[in-house]
Amino acid sequence: MKILVADDSRVMRQIIIRTLRQAGYAGHEVVEAENGRQAVDLVSRERPDLVLSDWNMPEMSGIDALAVIRASGSTVPFGFVTSEGSDDMRTRAASAGAQFLIAKPFTPEVFAEMISAVLPHTA
Repeated sequence: MKILVADDSRVMRQIIIRTLRQAGYAGHEVVEAENGRQAVDLVSRERPDLVLSDWNMPEMSGIDALAVIRASGSTVPFGFVTSEGSDDMRTRAASAGAQFLIAKPFTPEVFAEMISAVLPHTA
């Protein structure tokens, strides 16, 4: 399985990758993007099985990237890992086609629960 992690913070990408490993996804390939525009490009080129994206990023936000990805016809499972988890953001994420939103701080257990609901055959 290939997982795309999109976040403008290199440190946060590393934290997310570490949390994925702790959640049981250690054996999977991880591709990294620094912003939404790179994420859109990598979804097209790399064909990941899952996208984990920050919401607020330079050049293109995560929610805008999701809109472009869905408009291209891609149905790749997409989840947000972001600092805010308001009801409004959760509603916007779901309306745009995201399967889940994980608010920081997060735990490996939350990652495992959310990802296994989307990709139950993995981990």
